[in-house]
Amino acid sequence: MSMNNVYKVHAWFIKIGTHNHPLSLRRLLLWCSATLSHESLPYARSLFAHFPSPDAFAYNTIIRAHATSHSSCSHALSFFTQMRRHGVPPDNFTFPFLLKACARLQLGQDLHALILKLGFDSDIYVQNALLSFYGGCGSVEPALNVFHEMRERDLVSWSSMIACLANNGFAYEALALFQQMQLAENVMPDEVTMLSVISPVSILGEIELGEWVHQFIHRNGLELTVSLGTALIDMFSRCGSIDKSIRVFDEMPLRNVRTWTALISGLAVHGRSREALRVFYEMKESGLQPDHIAITGVLVACSHGGLVDDGWRVFKSIEDEYGLKPTLEHYGCMVDLLGRAGLLHEAYEFVEKMLVRPNPVVWRTLLGACVNHNHLALAEKVKERVQELDPYHDGDYVLLSNAYGGAGRWVEKEKVRTSMRAKRINKNPGYSLISVDHATHEFVSGANSHPQFEDIREFLESIIESIRDTGYTPHTSNVLHDIEEEEKEQCLGYHSEKLAVAFALLSVKDSRTIRIMKNLRICRDCHSFMKHVSEKFGREIIVRDRNRFHHFIKGSCSCQDYW
Repeated sequence: MSMNNVYKVHAWFIKIGTHNHPLSLRRLLLWCSATLSHESLPYARSLFAHFPSPDAFAYNTIIRAHATSHSSCSHALSFFTQMRRHGVPPDNFTFPFLLKACARLQLGQDLHALILKLGFDSDIYVQNALLSFYGGCGSVEPALNVFHEMRERDLVSWSSMIACLANNGFAYEALALFQQMQLAENVMPDEVTMLSVISPVSILGEIELGEWVHQFIHRNGLELTVSLGTALIDMFSRCGSIDKSIRVFDEMPLRNVRTWTALISGLAVHGRSREALRVFYEMKESGLQPDHIAITGVLVACSHGGLVDDGWRVFKSIEDEYGLKPTLEHYGCMVDLLGRAGLLHEAYEFVEKMLVRPNPVVWRTLLGACVNHNHLALAEKVKERVQELDPYHDGDYVLLSNAYGGAGRWVEKEKVRTSMRAKRINKNPGYSLISVDHATHEFVSGANSHPQFEDIREFLESIIESIRDTGYTPHTSNVLHDIEEEEKEQCLGYHSEKLAVAFALLSVKDSRTIRIMKNLRICRDCHSFMKHVSEKFGREIIVRDRNRFHHFIKGSCSCQDYW
């Protein structure tokens, strides 16, 4: 019921003289609480003030209304305090609403003790609310304690616990619990459950798990809803298979802007910029207007593909065609687009004229472009601007240090490193993850922590020697020390992604694709190395770095050496 109708009914109650009757007030409060417009909550509070003696139902209704509103959660707690003060005993419906409000406010851990004291700890609805509450607060251990103490569990119980694990960094544990759920009787996963399962698969980036989840959805007859299909598109993209994302997209009977955006963004990070641009215009032709996120996705595509003119057209259309205001992310994408294309002075002027104050990320993007194109003078100038906003970010110092080292300016490079030590700024080490036979192996640049390190190192050295015959020459400019060439080559040899590839070739003898996840941007030497290895060994190698996916096939990369 709309608020206009609520007002009319209220006026009619006043006319017939029943407006202060508890039954009339209860109906008005229910209708008002269900509307949840910007004017409904204040009106609900004014109605509640007229209750002569509110009972648990009235309090539950007003608490529920405020618990579901982000801006009014504190009112829910106030009404609960009032409820306790007036001696109205809460029931098993009170706490689920109250815990929802507490989760949004990130407080209320003492409520669990009250629940135990009042004897509601064995009620499944309250237990499920506790699982959701602890999950929202990032308290995994208390959630697990509640889950394990439950005598009976329904679909909500399992889904809430899986979501709690998935959303708090326990991806493998979430998937293991989902497998355990399948052994439970009379519990069939629904869309909400599968969305919670898709999330950890996307984080792990394991394509085999992704394919299994997709097949499970089909096998169990779950409808490919907009939410489920969109999540699958994003999952397959993150797992390195944009073609499977396209197939899911084509299967979907209904799509919204988020669905199109997921595909556009996926195509962008996989180096298929022209396709991303085409899909963006197809979305417009379908009658949907792009939002800020969709525009960001297509601008990223233009940036990764060097489509400067197309990027400018999209950027100008934000206001001219869609009547929106460019966000900081849109400005950042344009700086990245211009910087990657080598239009450094144009990018600098663009930042200076931005209508939104540039943040450190925007300046840092330009700094990276200056270093990438060996423009030291502008890099120094931009570094000063970054330092004004964020003086302790390790990446800025490393970038400038790299630029000085690449130019052989060792004195300036050492000054940067000395400054880092003085400010106690440490460089984050590069690491790579690779999954072989359902076990994840981590390699850290320069470290020998893997139990098979010696075998891997020897095999990697033999790989490097073998691909020299096909034209591989180490890019020693990536090693930024004043040392001999031979020592530089040795430093390059222990980059984490090289160790990961050597391990994969040593461990897996068939022709399956090698998939690597890396926390930093791949360097030029490792990029060249991967191209030569893919050709020499006839293996496809997919590297998911901090910015995008690189698909190495038969000596070429999907990025066309533009990244």
